[in-house]
Parts: sequence; C-alpha cells; structure tokens
Amino acid sequence: MNDEDGPPSSSRRCFDDVKSYSSHNAKVSEKLMDSAAAMGFRDRSKRRSSLPVSSLSNRRRSSSASAGSTSSSYTGSSSDEEEISPREKQQQTSKGMADFCVRNINQAAYGRKEIDIAEQEMPGIMALRRRASEDRPLKGAKIVGCTHINAQTAVLIETLTELGAQVRWSACNIYSTQNEVAAALAEAGFSIFAWRGESEEDFWWCIDRCVTAENWQPNMILDDGGDATHLILKKYPAMFKMIKGIVEESVTGVHRLYQLSKTNKLTVPAMNVNDSVTKTKFDNLYSCKESIIDSLKRATDMMFGGKQVVVCGYGEVGKGCSQALKALGAVVYVTEIDPICALQACMDGFRVLKLSEVIRNVDLLITATGNKNVVTREYMDKMKSGAIVCNMGHSNTEIDVNSLRTPDLTWEKVRSQVDHVIWPDGKKIILLAEGRLVNLSCSSVSSFVVSITAATQALALIELFNAPVGRYKADVYLLPKKMDEYVASLHLPTFDAHLTELSDEQAKYMGLNKTGPFKPNYYRY
Repeated sequence: MNDEDGPPSSSRRCFDDVKSYSSHNAKVSEKLMDSAAAMGFRDRSKRRSSLPVSSLSNRRRSSSASAGSTSSSYTGSSSDEEEISPREKQQQTSKGMADFCVRNINQAAYGRKEIDIAEQEMPGIMALRRRASEDRPLKGAKIVGCTHINAQTAVLIETLTELGAQVRWSACNIYSTQNEVAAALAEAGFSIFAWRGESEEDFWWCIDRCVTAENWQPNMILDDGGDATHLILKKYPAMFKMIKGIVEESVTGVHRLYQLSKTNKLTVPAMNVNDSVTKTKFDNLYSCKESIIDSLKRATDMMFGGKQVVVCGYGEVGKGCSQALKALGAVVYVTEIDPICALQACMDGFRVLKLSEVIRNVDLLITATGNKNVVTREYMDKMKSGAIVCNMGHSNTEIDVNSLRTPDLTWEKVRSQVDHVIWPDGKKIILLAEGRLVNLSCSSVSSFVVSITAATQALALIELFNAPVGRYKADVYLLPKKMDEYVASLHLPTFDAHLTELSDEQAKYMGLNKTGPFKPNYYRY
C-alpha cells in the first residue's frame, strides 16, 4: 500500500473519530476559557506577563536569593511570609513564651508529628530516657547546643531535658534545619534559634542568642563543628572558663579542639565523640552509605549505573559513599593522602588516583575529607558540562565555592539546594547545597543511626558533668570503651539479638571482665 492510499477503512474510521473527538474537546475548552474569563480568572502565564518588567525582575531576584534557603520544596518557591527574616517577626508560643526565633511557630503541630515518627525509630536514646529519667543525672546542667536541628535532634533535646538539663539550641548548618521541628521545640518551651536558610550573620547571631540570656550561665557545650565552642572562647572567655565540659561530634570540630589543646587554649575537658566506635562506624559509615544515595536522588534524579564518580577521602564517610555508589553500578575512583586508607580503597576494589588525572571525565564528585580547598576553581574549570559537585564533610570549605562567585560565571537556582553554575561558553556545573553537607541539606538521615549517635552524646555529657574533680583535665578525651558498648547494647533488642556470655574460665583466659569492656582501646573495629 502506498502512502497516498491512506489508512484502510477501519483505521480511517478510527482516525476520523479521533479528529472529531479532538475538535469537540477544542470547542469545549474554548467555552470553558470564556466562562473562566467571565468569572474573572486568567491564565497564570498571561497574568505574569502583564506585570511590569521591573516587577518581574525583582520577583525573580527575590526567588533566586531565597529559594534554596527558605524552602524545602523541589521548586524552590517561597511565600511572602518566608521572605521576611524571622529576626524581624514578633512570635510567641500558645503559652506566651517568646524566647526563641524560628521560621514560623504555626508549623509546630506538623513538627510534633515528625518528632513522634523519629521516636519510633530511635530505640536506644528512648531506652536511655526511660532508664535515667528518675535519677536525672543532668540535673543542674545548662547546655548550649549547636547541632543540626531535625526530628532526631529533637528527640535528643527532649531526652536531655528529661534527664534534668536546661538547654538552649542553635543550628550548626544553615540548610539542614527542619523548620517545622524547630517550631515544635519552641512550642514545647525550648529556646530554639534556627531556621532553614540562615545567612552567615544570622548563623552567628543565633549561636550568640543561645549563649547569652538573662539568668543563664551555660556550663556544658554540645557542639557539631566547633562553632559554639569557638564563639564562647573568642567572645566570652570568662564564661568559657566556667564550662565543665565540651562534647564534640564532628571531624572538623574535633580537629579544632586538638588545635586548641596543642596551643594551650583549651581550658576545659572535652570529649571526642566523633572517634568513638559507635559514632565512627555507624553514623559516619552506615548512615552516609544510605543518605548519599537518597540526597543525590532527591536533588538531581540521577541514575548511578555507569556514571564515573570520584570520592575525595576514604575515611569512614568516604568508605560508605564509595560502597553505596559501587553497589549501584557506578565506576568509582578514590583520592587519598593517607597510604593506609589508599591501600584499603585498593583492596576494596577502587582505583586510587589524583584528582587531576580523572577530573575531565567525572560525572559526580563528592568530597569527604574535612579539609580545605580540596576542589578548587582550577579543577572545576576542567570538568565537563553537567557534572555534579557536592560535599559530604561537615565543613563547607572542601569545595572552593567562593572562587565560583565571579562576574564571568552565572548562578542559576533550579531547585532547592541545587544551583547551575554556568561558564561563559555555556558549560554548567551542578552544585549541591552550595558546598555544604549534602545529605542533611538535600535529604535526611536514618533515625536509627542518629539514635546511636544521640545516645553516645548523652552519655558523654553525663560523664563529663558528673565526673569528680581531677578525673578529666583540660584536654581532649575519647569516650570510655564501656560506654561505647553500652550504647550498642541499647540498640540490639531491636534486632532480637542475643549476646553470648563468657564463662568464668573463658573470661579468665582472655583476661576480661565478664561484663566488658571486651576490647582494648587500641583495637580497630
């Protein structure tokens, strides 16, 4: 049959029916549009185009500036209310308390539901709350907290209060705060100073508001990144000397503490929670193994199979990221400065290279070093168009984002926490969370793993606060092994796990106490 012959009779009838149906729909649509016009409705695109050019320009500028910082939606849209700084709002709880600063106190009910869900997935910290609530081991503790503020942190905050502490809390990351959770905590009577999308000035203002308050003298610090410790030490040195102990949970913060200790500026004892087994192995490894995939999927919708990926750093975070991406079919390269970690990467099946050797071909680059300027403008100039750059380390210094804020490059907000950085020749790099912690900025982390870290933090606070004078000097300490084991034991019932018990003869042979600790401090898990 020639093309000119047209479809056979049966097909022709079907074809004619479709044409008739389409024509009928077009007429119905015209009538509906006329009715809508008569009722005062207009097409949204026409309504926008009728605005003055200056008005449209201002609206686009406002949306671009606030999209990633004020909304957790994918579109990056923000309401007029969200464009007003929380510092300019007069808010109070249903009970009249106003000692807080959050995005919108009216979101409290929704945030409370988020906290309820998190509690169900955090068996260890909830068990600790039940077991220690009567003894109230933190009675008299006044804790300044500076961590990510999400549903899981809320469970920790409320647990510390159940154990007798008074707390004031701010965020350690400008993009990781769950606004509804911050509102729920404020409604519950907590002094919370945090919202998603703080400016740098807002960030330090919030920490300062937690530190300085009427009838408030903090005696403990719970930090994630060392920012609260830094502010109190620099701005309120007399107050810093009154602190009984610092608990720090990040690589960056711990590094800062060791630097202070070496220069004799650390005048109070500090607990390095980051390098405790329960934090390093579970939060850094297992949590990042899952959350890196979740955050990248939510932010970019990318498929990992066949992609060429570089993970900078093969510590516990780098190990988790590399293993997860490899399992989904990505071709993963690793960069390392440490020969031991590099050898581990090789034995795990990863090619260890210098960044300069693979930078032109990578589809995805992830930093997980805790260092500074790992990915510079020079490297990003060589990357191919469409490549994704993100950071899994705590600090926002690993990717040299400031080098991208130059007149020759154009920034385009495409989603919440997703920017296109466009080169003069049209090449674009996809930057996530402006180089900040991608998993907590673009997604969330597993509540169960955070339960392990939260229980570790709570026990560290209890240990430092109740330690007799002289047990801890002005130095950085690791969490006692017995506490690591206790945290793990709190979570085993979830899996119906049954531990084997040593006999007296076995314990004597191994030189162990039957109740632990079961490994020496030098043991590598």
